[in-house]
Amino acid sequence: MKMAPMPLPLFFFFVFLFPSLFSLQANSQLSELSTPPSLPSPLAPALFVIGDSTVDSGTNNHLLTLARADHPPYGRDFDTGRPTGRFSNGRLVVDYLALRLGLPFVPPYLGLNGKVEELVQGVNYASAGAGVIFASGSNLGMHLSLKRQMQQVSDTYERLELGLGEVAAADLFTKSVFYISIGTNDFTHYYFRNTTNIRSLYLPWEFNQLLVETIQHELKNLYNLNVRKVIIMGVAPIGCSPHYLWEYNSVYGECVEQINNMIVQLNFAMTYMVHKLNMELDGAMFTFCDAFEGSLDILKNRDRYGFVSTTDACCGMGKYGGRVMCLFPEMACRNATNHVWWDQYHPTDAVNRILADNVWSGKHAEMCYPMNLLNMTTHKT
Repeated sequence: MKMAPMPLPLFFFFVFLFPSLFSLQANSQLSELSTPPSLPSPLAPALFVIGDSTVDSGTNNHLLTLARADHPPYGRDFDTGRPTGRFSNGRLVVDYLALRLGLPFVPPYLGLNGKVEELVQGVNYASAGAGVIFASGSNLGMHLSLKRQMQQVSDTYERLELGLGEVAAADLFTKSVFYISIGTNDFTHYYFRNTTNIRSLYLPWEFNQLLVETIQHELKNLYNLNVRKVIIMGVAPIGCSPHYLWEYNSVYGECVEQINNMIVQLNFAMTYMVHKLNMELDGAMFTFCDAFEGSLDILKNRDRYGFVSTTDACCGMGKYGGRVMCLFPEMACRNATNHVWWDQYHPTDAVNRILADNVWSGKHAEMCYPMNLLNMTTHKT
């Protein structure tokens, strides 16, 4: 079935053109995210984040793009109570993990001045709309693709070398944790939309292989920058997201299997790729965390986790809240804690907390292979 891109409503362009009307303090609150006084000694010196809207903490606030979360009701349940650019009602998975590591929330790279003291505890390069493929998400406007983010990582390393010295910079990257969450837009805003007629060039398994090979190449580039500890987050079951339930006219909220099947195949290939790299690269501690399995556990066991709705977006319009994205506070439900989905594609803070628990220690479900983040940071080399 050919998937036509969803037309964006006119009033979204109003939000886009005049974001200050909706988020007068979208950037100033970032300075308030200082390290809480109760944090323990860090288990890693820094956390560096690469990815898309699943981990964007404010990069796109600085870009001319439709993919922005700098207006209410985004961030309404966040620590500051205001939008920061996170595509959630509250925290992201990496926010919870930063605190577990004993680190402050990771600031967006584009919001920094480039001083060494701003970089030593980690930065967030993630950009909403970004994909593994350079062109993925281009229909949304400006974004920083995986390749662009990798260039920023390299620039960060060079600045650390100049400020700390070569030995200290290498030691910092070796001991730090890198978290990668990317790939969703390669499906939602590229392959499934058949951008540049991509589906006539690549069968599903061929496209997945292209993604895996590209990520593998970038992981080797990270390794060459002395990076050893990397969490690679798999793609979630986007076939269960409110947008695709609406687009495919799901009757009872059943997930779109043809979409999810492709994601499962990608995640399986990613698991094998990570295993292979760990065998080939001396000292590498790469781990793959299957967001699909972790999310499916939540969907199947909603009562255990306290969720009432597993199909409807807390904020959106149309059937399942999947037709129109989250634009105004009036569109949002009152209680996001009992919803799995916050908007068309993104989970709520409550889901992010559960997934973070799993990435950290497998508390609710084992989804990281060959090790979880706690094992990685306490492993004796």
